[in-house]
Amino acid sequence: MYLLASLATPGGLFRARRFRDVGLYGDYADALLDGRIPYRDFFVEYPPGGFLVFTPPALLPDGWYLHAFKLLMALVGLATLAVAALVLVRVGASDRRLFGVLLALALSPLVIGPVALNTYDAFPALLVLGALAALLYGRDSVALGLLGVAFAAKLFAAALVPLAVLWLWRTRRPLHRPLVAFATVVIVLVGPFAAVGWDGLVDSVRAQAGRALQVESLGGAALLVADRLGLYDADVVSGSTAALSRDLAGSLPDTLAVVTTLAQLAAVLLAAAVFVRGRMSSERLAVGTAATLVGFVALARFVSPQYLVWLVPVVPLAGVLPAVLLGAALLLGRLWFFHYRDVFAVGGIVWLVLVRDALLLALYGVLLMRMIPSSSKTVRHDPEPSSRPSATAVVDGDERRSR
Repeated sequence: MYLLASLATPGGLFRARRFRDVGLYGDYADALLDGRIPYRDFFVEYPPGGFLVFTPPALLPDGWYLHAFKLLMALVGLATLAVAALVLVRVGASDRRLFGVLLALALSPLVIGPVALNTYDAFPALLVLGALAALLYGRDSVALGLLGVAFAAKLFAAALVPLAVLWLWRTRRPLHRPLVAFATVVIVLVGPFAAVGWDGLVDSVRAQAGRALQVESLGGAALLVADRLGLYDADVVSGSTAALSRDLAGSLPDTLAVVTTLAQLAAVLLAAAVFVRGRMSSERLAVGTAATLVGFVALARFVSPQYLVWLVPVVPLAGVLPAVLLGAALLLGRLWFFHYRDVFAVGGIVWLVLVRDALLLALYGVLLMRMIPSSSKTVRHDPEPSSRPSATAVVDGDERRSR
């Protein structure tokens, strides 16, 4: 069903038309294979870990890159289904819930649209889901190692490190080895590029982090709607950095960009604070992961359509209502995907952008509420501390496994 959905969506499997950034990935990979060093010899908009998926399709003969990349992303999607099933089994999901979530994931390309296979965001999303599964199954170093790969590919994965650390701390499991695994993976993947092209790598990070208030962000969409109502005169300009985007210029957007960044950080910390105040359970870890990522995206100063791909594997794990809210947000994003000129021109379609962002904010609130302990709910208790310092506590029971 997933493969059929991937065939049916515009820009899907075996379709010649490409969307978004896949052509840029091919250019980067070709330059690398030609002997040019990324970040030193040419500007790269993405973190170094992206080359893990940019490069393999470029090893095929000329003309194959587009289809090979889409096929690679489809394989990532199939792996996501398998890992999601492992997570659901671990949290004790019923058969109905298990197959319901997998069905939603299998059909997700239909609502995600062209970005499903034409961007590489499904790759770090799979790694994050794998990290969640590894934590639930007591493979802590593997979990933080996967988070390290995800961070090296897309920086958003760093938002989950505090949550993972809190989980290990509250379940009385060793912290040093997992953190060493995270740092080692990041050094291995990023270090060589930093050594030969430090200035270019810094420029790449600045290009991403230094963006102004983008039109699809919550603050940007609110200003666009204010323009439609005659309350504000929006000035849409090309990206303020080397990273491609359409931003809002002016003192008010600049102020909102700073406020948005602070709110984004607060959302991540709030999710961690709510999580740590309750009893530890696999269910709450899954919901906390979803809440952290949704808060990170909903309050970002830059919200690209493919950023919602990060949420697809984890949000349905939290229940039907979160899945429906995310599905509605994805569908709204697809509605204006082919009408971006109307967004940039501050047409009536900007109302849909604001509604999409409001749905994401509401989704964040719903996920936070699901983590708040309630006396009417039955929760699993913290595991007893082990007498052996090398033991791993399995949270979903009293079993203890020695490493």
